[in-house]
Amino acid sequence: MTKFKILFTCCFCFFVVNTSIAQSLDLGRGELPLTIPSTYSENTATPLIILLHGFGSSGARQDAYMGFSRLAERYGFIFIAPDGTPSSANQSRFWNATPACCDFSNTNVDDVSYVLNIINEIKSDYNVDSNRVYLIGHSNGGFMSYQAAYEHSDIIAALVSLAGASHIDERDAPDNPVHVLQIHGSADSTISYEGGQNLNNPYPGALESVSQWASYNGCVSEGAEREIRDLDSGIPGHESAVLLFAQSCRAGGSSELWTIDGGSHIPALS
Repeated sequence: MTKFKILFTCCFCFFVVNTSIAQSLDLGRGELPLTIPSTYSENTATPLIILLHGFGSSGARQDAYMGFSRLAERYGFIFIAPDGTPSSANQSRFWNATPACCDFSNTNVDDVSYVLNIINEIKSDYNVDSNRVYLIGHSNGGFMSYQAAYEHSDIIAALVSLAGASHIDERDAPDNPVHVLQIHGSADSTISYEGGQNLNNPYPGALESVSQWASYNGCVSEGAEREIRDLDSGIPGHESAVLLFAQSCRAGGSSELWTIDGGSHIPALS
């Protein structure tokens, strides 16, 4: 997974630092580990990354898969991976993001406010760089990242969605531009690359999600193809096509799609 993490961190230009300090945060869903780089200074504004897990997973399990807590020290960012709400049916944790994903028990829990509360709580205790608050989400967490960024584009500077999707209903553009990176396997059988539906509620495909946000960001509608990358260690060669919408975007906005040719819902990120 090393190459993926380096590519991601380079995308957002984190500064390298040098053992992280373990803290915790509890906003009603149990104690959450909070990682603070050892060189954190209250005099220096520091980036914040929030990792949102997929349906049925947890913050700890998602971080075990993606490994961002281990990068917090190296790249100098504050990191937290919160837990969603346990469903009433089988206690599987979820985020209530869009009608398609994934409040299947109709709890109507306000997870956007929960994520925002996490951000505000961390900001109250640490010097967070307001221009570098980032969401990363896998599957249901990707849906949640899109939704939170849409509702709070003044707070979320960028999002990464792995195997998630944006909303499908027509909406006005958010007030502020957001950098968007969608990573999706073309062979994903859980959240289809081409779009689909959950419980009769549709969701857009990967390209449609990225194009939608390119439009929100005021970018030229035709994306530019970039160098093919090797993101999935389980697939031989360089299998991931890159499509970038960055021309004429509003300042602070861009939209990018990394398509893992033959990639699954849980790719072996290299």
